[in-house]
Formats: sequence, structure tokens, C-alpha cells
Amino acid sequence: MTAAAADVDDNAVVPGKSTTTVAMDFGRITLEDELILYLFGTPGQTRFWFMWDELVKGAIGAVVLVDTRRLADCFAAVDFFEQRSLPYVVGINCFDGVQAHAIEDVREALTISPEVPIMPCDARTRDSTKVLLIALVEYVLTLRGAAPAGAGAN
Repeated sequence: MTAAAADVDDNAVVPGKSTTTVAMDFGRITLEDELILYLFGTPGQTRFWFMWDELVKGAIGAVVLVDTRRLADCFAAVDFFEQRSLPYVVGINCFDGVQAHAIEDVREALTISPEVPIMPCDARTRDSTKVLLIALVEYVLTLRGAAPAGAGAN
């Protein structure tokens, strides 16, 4: 984090935070030859909202990453995706494996529908984010009436 952001971003709730997404992250994951996910990560601050309308064009879904220390910052993202009927899942970012709040408490605080998947994750670890992205793809497939691969298999 830079001194330039000190007047714009309130870091009082997370004083030890030293890094942040400054514009946009991009990634690509190939699930199968014909199934490729393009991932765009944007900061949640209002000054970056101008990017959101463009990024959701053609999107199958979204992940709302929740830092429960700054829960109020998540309302805008939840509202944005709900207003556009874009499926989303919620990841409760558990720093160092610590989940400070129960999933149902977060669901209630953000007034998220019961069918929207909410799960703990650590956004800094590959396996944890992989599970969250799989949940998103499965949720979207379920909404579209297509059974996820391996669904129903024991």
C-alpha cells in the first residue's frame, strides 16, 4: 500500500495491511479444452466501480470476497450483482485460517439469499480459491439446469 492512497482508502480497521490490488488482477484457468475461465479481480473501492459494468459483460458469475472486519464494504458488490441478475458466490476471507464469524451470521448481515453459496476461504492460497471458483461454476450450472460434472456420483 502506498502513501498516495492514505487519503483515499481508510486503513484504520486493518492497520497491518501492506498490500492491495491497485487496479486489476487477471488470470486464466483451463478446466477442459473448451472450458476456460478468465478471472478479473478488481478492488472494491468506489473509485474502481467504473470498470465493473464492462467486466460483467459476458461473465457467467462473480465472487464477492468478504473481509468481515470491513463488512460494510461488501454491500455495493452484492447489490451490483443482484441488480444485474449475475450469479455470485461469497467467500469469507479467513486470514491465517481464522473464521471470525459463522457463515449464517455473514449471510444475515449481508441479507444474502439462502441459495447463494457462502464459504470460508483464504484468498492468498491456491487450493482455497480453487474450491471457491469450483463452487461458483457449479452454482451457475445448477441455475442453468445443467448438472455439474460428478454431481450425484458417490
